[in-house]
Amino acid sequence: MNRILVVDDDASILKVLKMRLEAEGFDVWMALGMEDAIQIAQDTLFDLALLDFKLEDGNGVILMEKLKSIMPEIQVIILTAYGTIENAVSAMDKGAFTYLTKPFDDTELMIQVKNCLEKSRLSREVENLRSMVSNQLGFKNIICRSESMMQVLKLVKQAAVTDSTVLISGESGTGKELIAKSVHLASSRCDHPFVAVNCAALPENLFESELFGYEKGAFTGAAKSKAGFLAKAQKGTFFFDEVSEIPITMQVKLLRVLQENEFYPLGSNKTIELDTRIIAATNKDLTAEVARANFREDLFYRIHVIPIEIPPLRERLACIPHLADYFLKTYAKSMQKKVRKLSEAAMNKILQYDWPGNVRELKNVLEYAVAMTDSDVIEEGLILHKPDKAPKNDVLKPLKKAKKDFEKEYVRKLLQLTEGNVSQAAKFAGKYRADFYGLMKKYSLEIDEFRS
Repeated sequence: MNRILVVDDDASILKVLKMRLEAEGFDVWMALGMEDAIQIAQDTLFDLALLDFKLEDGNGVILMEKLKSIMPEIQVIILTAYGTIENAVSAMDKGAFTYLTKPFDDTELMIQVKNCLEKSRLSREVENLRSMVSNQLGFKNIICRSESMMQVLKLVKQAAVTDSTVLISGESGTGKELIAKSVHLASSRCDHPFVAVNCAALPENLFESELFGYEKGAFTGAAKSKAGFLAKAQKGTFFFDEVSEIPITMQVKLLRVLQENEFYPLGSNKTIELDTRIIAATNKDLTAEVARANFREDLFYRIHVIPIEIPPLRERLACIPHLADYFLKTYAKSMQKKVRKLSEAAMNKILQYDWPGNVRELKNVLEYAVAMTDSDVIEEGLILHKPDKAPKNDVLKPLKKAKKDFEKEYVRKLLQLTEGNVSQAAKFAGKYRADFYGLMKKYSLEIDEFRS
């Protein structure tokens, strides 16, 4: 049961909130001020705190900071009167999840409380995963701020404790190999090799010998025996990148290996027992490839045991600012440049682009921008500088229609970026939440469309 601390110097509001929250099954504790709340928090752990901004002995922001010093993982929602909304928005910059204005709408209160607790739960799971591989290449290198990517890491955690075959799908540049490495590093095989092979890079006539290895004299030019890639992955993990590119003639041989867990090196009559976790990845629709007879159906079902689909970058906008900041700081450090941030116009340009090359393309764009800048701030002109990479311009429209289309797309993008959090979207837009709801109603945009 989630435990919630409610702090307000109005006892009647405390009682109302306690009744509403307990009716939803939460364990609710009340405090009439900062001192009372801190004393309670020193003895009891909470998942969420609802803090009134104005308290007789302080304010909600100061109390939030004190509570987070006691329990860093606690989530906070600020309660505020209409006249102090600006202060509540400022509190979000300091770590609050969102704010609610009095009087409360029951539905909105419960939506925000449940969203906050769910985000807290997923964040804890992600941090637990990251701690498992904190000193290795793995989750610490995955920038994960969107709900969809948190779900991906949840699947990674579940897959890691099994030895089942994993199939990772996603567009080029989404980070499939990084996810594969994370499965390996979170598994019991993490101390053994992770061997990756790009199936598209292996010539068809060398595929079998490179994969299974060969004995001396097995074919012309085989001057000595050589272990294949599969043998090098013993007790570890073998990663078939671009698995759809395996030659059709090799697919039946690979199927037998995966079914029998053994293989023959070329020229040998002795089998090698295979003790290896198999992970495959593809940027193609394998079911469509099966329908076209480009991929064996039986092999597809053999590798399609635990599917993990990585969403494209354009569908996880919440990750983009964090990824951009991470790449900027990484390249600034490696190039020994004092680059601090992206300008607002540069960030807007990044958020408006569709990123067909996904994370890989974003990384390259930031590397170029850091390399070319002479300033401590990356300006818009250095982002997507090539004509063929610039966002496409629409055909000229009447001014009124263009304004309307822009406003609708702007509101839609903000809701997608904040995953349906209207308070945060209104903050980004510089509008009151009620006004932002008005824009949503104007363009028939529903919150549920943007919530995972």
